[in-house]
Amino acid sequence: MKRILAVILAIMSVACMLVGSAGASTPYITYTYSIDGDILESPDAYVPDAVVDSDVMGLKDPLGDVSDVEVDDEQNVYIVDRNYNAFGDDRIIVLDRYYKVKAEITGFVNDQGVPDSFNDPKGIFVSDKYIYICDASNSRIVMLYKDPNALGGNASTKGEDEDSLVLDQYPYYKVVYQPTSQLFESDDIFTPVAVAVDSYGRMFIVSSTTYQGIIVMDEDGNFYGFIGAQAATVSALELLWRQFMSAEQIAESEQIVSTEYNNIEIDDADFVYATISSIDKATLEGVIKNKDKSSKYAPVKKLNASGNDVMNRNGFYPPAGEVKLEGETGPSKIVDASVGPYGTWSIIDESRGKVFTYNDNGELLFAFGDNTGTQKGNVKTIRAITYQGDKMLVLDGAKENLGLVVYRRTEYGDILMKAIIDQAEMRFDDAADNWHQILKRNNNFDLAYIGIGKYHHWAGEYEEAMKYFKAAHDTTLYSDAYNQIRNTWLNEWFWVIPVGIVVGLLLISKFLGHAEKINKRATLKPGRKNFKEELFYIMHLIFHPFDGFWDLKHERRGSVRASIVIVIFTIGAFFYQSIGTGYIFTGTTASYDTIFSSILSVLVPLGLWVVSNWCLTTLLEGEGSFKDVFVATSYSIAPLGVLILISTICSNFMVAGEGAILSLLSTVGFVWAALLLFFGTMITHSYSFGKNVITVILTIVAMAFLMFLAVLFGSLIGKVVSFIAGIIVEVNYRI
Repeated sequence: MKRILAVILAIMSVACMLVGSAGASTPYITYTYSIDGDILESPDAYVPDAVVDSDVMGLKDPLGDVSDVEVDDEQNVYIVDRNYNAFGDDRIIVLDRYYKVKAEITGFVNDQGVPDSFNDPKGIFVSDKYIYICDASNSRIVMLYKDPNALGGNASTKGEDEDSLVLDQYPYYKVVYQPTSQLFESDDIFTPVAVAVDSYGRMFIVSSTTYQGIIVMDEDGNFYGFIGAQAATVSALELLWRQFMSAEQIAESEQIVSTEYNNIEIDDADFVYATISSIDKATLEGVIKNKDKSSKYAPVKKLNASGNDVMNRNGFYPPAGEVKLEGETGPSKIVDASVGPYGTWSIIDESRGKVFTYNDNGELLFAFGDNTGTQKGNVKTIRAITYQGDKMLVLDGAKENLGLVVYRRTEYGDILMKAIIDQAEMRFDDAADNWHQILKRNNNFDLAYIGIGKYHHWAGEYEEAMKYFKAAHDTTLYSDAYNQIRNTWLNEWFWVIPVGIVVGLLLISKFLGHAEKINKRATLKPGRKNFKEELFYIMHLIFHPFDGFWDLKHERRGSVRASIVIVIFTIGAFFYQSIGTGYIFTGTTASYDTIFSSILSVLVPLGLWVVSNWCLTTLLEGEGSFKDVFVATSYSIAPLGVLILISTICSNFMVAGEGAILSLLSTVGFVWAALLLFFGTMITHSYSFGKNVITVILTIVAMAFLMFLAVLFGSLIGKVVSFIAGIIVEVNYRI
């Protein structure tokens, strides 16, 4: 009997394990990103606390098709619910702070005393006095009093439970229709889907059929204009094709218009957060991959009253949701935004069911969610998001999970918010303590290193601050701290600068004078020049290119050995640039080239130029030999290597604001080398100016052709090798 029971228990255990594994769900994970986009797991800042469905709410009719959620200043929750019964009726559900139904707004009595109802409502906003409902298919904004007893209590009827209100109507205030303005085209249809109201009573309305931007008007219908028109997305091919189209064809073709917004939110300072989900997929992928911090194609914007985007985008990536774009899902589809406490704000990704939360600087704090699993907290069909104090409410529209998912803030989240508050209010010592607590729980969190670095910067401990800023890859703050150290040094050793400048100028003058003596002596010297004289001739040629290149060829002032030294020096300068540029100017994009890649970066273009130019000039009656072309080309690039070396050395002593000087040095080097190459080609081959221009252009074309042939040949060789290897494998298999 005992054996039989043991067998039964074992079978039951195995069955339970199989059922458990079959029902395993995707875990609830909170994460952030590293500088290169890798996912870094993070402690949970918010965790699922409750799933509020129709039964929990206490609704008589189950939820239908939910579209938006809002919270008022008393923490009551408002849900837009469409087609909740067999008749296709719409309603606004009002819940108390504990998510129990207080009221159902199914209609209202309009200003004509006639009962009225909603038709496909989409968005909702609640101020301290009014409820604004986007009655989309009726092309209007319905304004109701937030207080159900605002008109003396006659508008409401008590339900069976005296503590709840089952309302057939709410106190009516006003209906706002499409404003009358010449800016609205005659065939425009006003379809409001989202609305937000500022402290002055101005309404910011998103209409799904309006592409000119966000509509701004007041409750009396006075139209203030459009703000924040989104840039139109159009492919380069379409732009090119339109250049060859007639005016009639362009008029008949699909018009290039701005893409419309889809949702809106407003903060206490009247800044508008607007989202757009219809940006072309390829365009949005380019924004993320290129880390484009501009607002041109941003999927979420922070607009001021004038419609200017004032959003800070100082994170590793622009605030656009997901940055890992592998797979078929592609970039995030941002459908709603909500403003949280202390300058934080969140957006939701409809494609993945994820929530991304950022700080006021546009840096990602954390992300969570997944619509593929059944784990509590993974929202299947994410529709909207809002904050309820220190809680986060996410609206799920999936039939099997219809309702609200309530997330509560964790201890980690509380510490994070305290650190953000202290830092915003410049209590850096308290903030540093909180950031240290964060690092104990999450040592990959860059903002914690930045926060501690700001404390050390505030305390005047700049070297220590630089360590923390470097750990967070923040080159801007690192530069600020370094600038303080440099200023301190300059104040202490201010006399070194003028002395250094004078000494430097004297040394340069002495060197140039010495080079001039050597070149003059070499001019009078008959026969072959020695190696030193060939190298010092560079100083004459780069300042006197016309007679310099003439003597280089006809007086044999240069040589192949000196040319090789110049090429090696240039390779060394580029290699040193890749490994020796100051951290401030590499920082988040540091990539160290090998000496082999530096060799290729110099030898490939130099070799292509020499071969192409010699081949062409042989056909175009050029007088220079292959050796002459190589020597002239090598001497032409001499100033490039020198200026690259100087800019690299200077980068270790400059701050971020002085980066333009380094760019100028590099640009001068390339332009100088290009001019010398042009004149060197003209003089070496005894060409006129016009013929030399044509020759240079043809040389560049020939270089491109040779590159094409090299790639084609390499591809063919690869296929031949693969074919032969396949035959060998097949023969070995058969034998």
